[in-house]
Amino acid sequence: MSHAATSHSLNELEARLAGSLDDNLAGRLPDAGTVAAADARARHWQSPHQGRLKPGSPEHKAAMCAMFAETFNPYKPSVIAWPKLDAEALHRITTLPIWDIAVQTEGKARLRMSAYAETLRDPELRETIARNGWEENRHKEVLSKLVEAYGIPLAPEPEYVKPKDTEWAYMVTGFSECVDSFFAFGLFEMARQSGFFPEELTDTFEPVMQEECRHILLFANWLAWHRATMPLWRRPWFEMRVWAVWVFLGWERIGLAKQVDGDGKTQVQDNNFTVTGSKAVAAKEYSMAEIMDMCLAENDRRFQGYDERLLRPTTMPWLVRLARRFMRAPKPA
Repeated sequence: MSHAATSHSLNELEARLAGSLDDNLAGRLPDAGTVAAADARARHWQSPHQGRLKPGSPEHKAAMCAMFAETFNPYKPSVIAWPKLDAEALHRITTLPIWDIAVQTEGKARLRMSAYAETLRDPELRETIARNGWEENRHKEVLSKLVEAYGIPLAPEPEYVKPKDTEWAYMVTGFSECVDSFFAFGLFEMARQSGFFPEELTDTFEPVMQEECRHILLFANWLAWHRATMPLWRRPWFEMRVWAVWVFLGWERIGLAKQVDGDGKTQVQDNNFTVTGSKAVAAKEYSMAEIMDMCLAENDRRFQGYDERLLRPTTMPWLVRLARRFMRAPKPA
């Protein structure tokens, strides 16, 4: 398929998804039953295939693509009812040092995934990854609506440049989401349990968190499928690139990311917030062991509804479990 034909098919997919939301919601808030049913579908999925889903097999590819399509949650950012916050809660959310980088990260993710999808010849996988890119753009819309609702100032967004090496860009985004989501799951649960933010706010943002779980589930299975289907002579170079991505992400998360906005002012963003942000989202102070336990438990909980034969991201859970072995158990409250 030519590049022009591929781009046209991706544009059709985006128009179809947007049109489906408009038809289903008609610009109004859906009723509680519709929301509950969509939420349940987004969290639970089983393949009808009997037997093993061997990475690289047609059955494995069909399962990961079907999972992603059939667990789609048709929420619409423009009709999200953001709850009113009291002055204290509003201060807590507006002072989090994450909003600029969160919005920009989603913008980059959408472009990188769409660019990689355009290079794929397999129509099923191309549509699946393009859908992932569309959902990343919807996350950007959600964040934009949130900061608008609560008057959070943002630095001007940079120009989003289409990557030249689309596979590298897709892997950077995928592995980065695996790291950030693992810790975000734990931080989000800390915020919910502590009541540091109103329950209405965490409930409103919950579908986005579960959608990130779907995204990294897809990435983990794409990675296994890609490895299994590439020629053996490509494997050594590919594995070197995987290691290079991890080195790049480690370097990126050292210290603070500083950007200069259009007025010449330095904007400081914490690239490592998902690891270090427990004090900003919870009323009580958590030990590192408690944070790790929370992240592991939430990671397991969010994945438990999906077919166990689909592969899960393993690097961060493995590293945290390894580190956890050398820590004392948290003291009872």
